[in-house]
Amino acid sequence: MATLNPYLSFRTEARQAMEFYQGILGGDLEITVFGEFPDMVQNPDQNDLVMHAQLTTPDGLVLMASDTPDGIPFEPPQGFSVSLSGNTQEKTQQVWDALSDGAAITMPLDAAPWGGSFGMLVDRFGIPWMLHGDPE
Repeated sequence: MATLNPYLSFRTEARQAMEFYQGILGGDLEITVFGEFPDMVQNPDQNDLVMHAQLTTPDGLVLMASDTPDGIPFEPPQGFSVSLSGNTQEKTQQVWDALSDGAAITMPLDAAPWGGSFGMLVDRFGIPWMLHGDPE
């Protein structure tokens, strides 16, 4: 069975972002750095950048990310959102409260016309999120 998972790109903040998300969502975080593959990076100062990070939560969510070393073009994320749904409204509020620290709120978390709660923000790392709490 195929899977579809968000894969986030950062210039140099992948480790901080993924540790932040782990603190919110829980789960196991695996990180591989460019220094483990010496031919992959031209500047030894960038050996600690994240080549691949994967956060797997107890609920089965998988979020992946990497840094973008010098010499590879980087564009800040745009035109997408990481959507998190299927949680209770209480759990959604907890995730919202944590993600909103340092975030730009696009649409406050509030009652949604279709039921439950819904809100949108851009977190402190520039990643857009949409959160939906299921109707109770």
